[in-house]
Amino acid sequence: MAKGPNAFRTISEAADELGVPQHVLRFWETKFSFIRPMKRAGGRRFYRPQDIAVLRGVRALLHDEGLTIKGVQKLHKEQGVRRLIAVGAGETVPVATAPGGPAQAGEPARLDAAARDRLGFALEDLTNIKARLDALLEGG
Repeated sequence: MAKGPNAFRTISEAADELGVPQHVLRFWETKFSFIRPMKRAGGRRFYRPQDIAVLRGVRALLHDEGLTIKGVQKLHKEQGVRRLIAVGAGETVPVATAPGGPAQAGEPARLDAAARDRLGFALEDLTNIKARLDALLEGG
């Protein structure tokens, strides 16, 4: 009897679905902090549907696109888990878009001075907002 699309998968089921050995999934857990399957007593792993979607993206980037582990880590840091899921679903979107056009995989997008300034102001605003929220949470 086949499991439904929302059922959790064991490591062997996940490995079969992704076409990689189980030890590769365990290795990826050590290299990618965003891969965190549920673990039951005794350390048995269970992969949620979203975990499988993320793993599918990681597999596509490493095996099909030829990115390195550092390249996937950087892509995740810059564009998030949604980008990995999109890649796993077969979407073809530029890895990074810069004012001068798409950057190469694993390269940072280059920003002009005005864009850097806007980001700096946004960061300053967010830092101030966080400080206010922290003060409110502390009762001050």
